[in-house]
Amino acid sequence: MSDIDREAFPKPALIAVGLLLALSLAGTAAVRIARTSAPVAAPSAPASTASVDLRFSDQSDGSIRISDNRSGAVVATLAPDSNGFIRGVMRGLARDRISRHIGEAPPFRLSQDHAGKLWLQDTATRRLIDLEAFGTGNRAAFAELLHTPAAPVAETKT
Repeated sequence: MSDIDREAFPKPALIAVGLLLALSLAGTAAVRIARTSAPVAAPSAPASTASVDLRFSDQSDGSIRISDNRSGAVVATLAPDSNGFIRGVMRGLARDRISRHIGEAPPFRLSQDHAGKLWLQDTATRRLIDLEAFGTGNRAAFAELLHTPAAPVAETKT
């Protein structure tokens, strides 16, 4: 055996390591308990040249009806098993709303800025999606919704 095996470990070093561990654990616990975090500013959409507030409604046949929030006029109806990109984006936004216990009443704002970029914003959660990031084909799917004239809503007689 060597001399190091017979010597006791220095007590000041053990105490220092113990205090460091205790301080780290206490600090982590305090932050978790207080749930403190830096405030995050909600992103805001750039100034737009064109925008429309849309509502997306699932239909019993699997289609999705897209209507103008202001007038209630139908902008488009997506057939079942079509328009995968729009369905995917809206599914993600709907999941976010469900996790926050927000219904489907608040509209989504589709807008185009001065540079021609398209943005989709959830007016309830303030989540903002830059549709340019997904390529021109996917952008075009939403661009059609922005520039499609709304059809009048058929009145039902009761």
